Amino acid sequence: MAPSSISDTEDVVTNPYAGYDIATWLVELAARRGDHPFLIWDPFEGQGRTYSYADLLDHVQRLAGGMAARGVRAGDRVVVHMENCPEAVLVRFACAWLGAVCVATNALAAGPELAYLVTAARAVCAVTQSHLASLLAEHCPQLAWIAVVNAEAEGAESAVGTQRVFDFSRLYAGPLPRRRADPLAQASVMYTTGSTSRPKGVVWTHANILWAAELNARQQRLQDGDIHLLFLPLFHVVGLSWCFFSTMWAGGTVVLQPKFSRSRYWDSALRYRASVGSQVHFTMAALKAEPVPDHNFRVWVTSRHDHALSSFYRVSMVAGWGMTEVLTQVIVSTPSHGKLTGGIGRPSQAYQVRVVDDEGRHVKAGETGSLLVGGRRGLSIFSEYDGDERTTEESFDSAGYFRTGDRVRLDNDGWMEFADRQKDIIKVGGENVSAAEVEATIARLPSVKEVAVVGKPCAMYNEVVVAYVVASPDLGPEQTRLLPEAVREHCAQNLARFKGPSEVLLIESLPRIGIGKIAKAVLREWAAAAPSTRTGTTRADAPGPMLRNE
Repeated sequence: MAPSSISDTEDVVTNPYAGYDIATWLVELAARRGDHPFLIWDPFEGQGRTYSYADLLDHVQRLAGGMAARGVRAGDRVVVHMENCPEAVLVRFACAWLGAVCVATNALAAGPELAYLVTAARAVCAVTQSHLASLLAEHCPQLAWIAVVNAEAEGAESAVGTQRVFDFSRLYAGPLPRRRADPLAQASVMYTTGSTSRPKGVVWTHANILWAAELNARQQRLQDGDIHLLFLPLFHVVGLSWCFFSTMWAGGTVVLQPKFSRSRYWDSALRYRASVGSQVHFTMAALKAEPVPDHNFRVWVTSRHDHALSSFYRVSMVAGWGMTEVLTQVIVSTPSHGKLTGGIGRPSQAYQVRVVDDEGRHVKAGETGSLLVGGRRGLSIFSEYDGDERTTEESFDSAGYFRTGDRVRLDNDGWMEFADRQKDIIKVGGENVSAAEVEATIARLPSVKEVAVVGKPCAMYNEVVVAYVVASPDLGPEQTRLLPEAVREHCAQNLARFKGPSEVLLIESLPRIGIGKIAKAVLREWAAAAPSTRTGTTRADAPGPMLRNE
């Protein structure tokens, strides 16, 4: 049986955030940092804006007042369906001030995906952007109201103008008084891709977020004068927890951009004299096409330690491993430790980490094993999977360690190197794609008898999705010829773009092992060896999620 969340008695005695919550944090930041820039909005088009820490508190209090006036109560779920923008930050903190729960959804979700997420979260209302408003209004009729940023912009007209859908500016009202601090109250639901066909809602408490902010700031050695250039999406753990919250904890400044742009990156970095940056595999590869200027970066936060790239970009790197459930960099490197290129680092001092074989025994140096993480639920590890007690309990072993589903290799010098995923997950440009979810979507086509989805190595995006499809036997020759395109169109309508297959390959039968299990390892070998274009293949657009390579 997994350990339960922290008890009330234990919270009073041992929780470092007892009597403290996100609202308390905001008040203290406003008092301590005041007029210091908290957020600089740097859009590629249109007017930018700067918010101080005092501005943050003012906006949060008035937004919370407006949400309360429209019926939102403590414990209610509020969907934030947005790409990066200031309002996505302000509403998240307004929810925390009010005691509501912010449900952050992937801005690239297709209509059916969005409908599932909103229903699963039991959300009562939503905040979104103009170009996403119609999709949200159409697929989520149960929402009491939808506030739309820049509602008059093109793309929102069909949704805005009713009592239910209105401009974001109307959400402001008189400031709402602060609630009594409760660090164990739910603060956020972040959706992560699991090994099943449906995403799981990961519940974070106020204490979870405060823990993540403080620990990440310390591990990355952030300072109050740091300026963090951030383009990673705020509906993912790395952009939000590793980067945004940690910079806030240090009292620094976040320069927030809507997404990654290769051609604009260095200009922005120089203009704002950025000292901290965040990178993923795709963006570091893309930036190699640009000359590296004399910049002010002290450190980049990355997912993989690479001394050659560190030297090429003339910047130290703090790499690490983490996932939504564990909030932070549980495995972390520092610029002064280790020589292993490709490694993710050593265990954080704040967690207990085990690497075990199939029998639960610790592996030796040079061996690969399953990664388990020990911590306290609701503090250093997520509280629960939303509405799924059984999956929550099954995710912990008998000793209370969280089963991450990832495998790592122990190096002789104590470092760890990511090996593979026990779960059938494909990593596309920084996004996790569940092969099971894509397979379930394609299998709904009556013209498909069987389908298997795997990842194919890609120099730019790390991996892309490849679908092996067995056509229904009653399909005619012309219908069979058109099947790859039909699969692609079906995925485009039902899945976020980065989840769609880059290649759809028709095959007479799927390879099997044992008692009939599909041989995914064989398919991965085929995908890796195959050229990018071949008979029976259709190519999707580049799948980069919230990133842009231009």
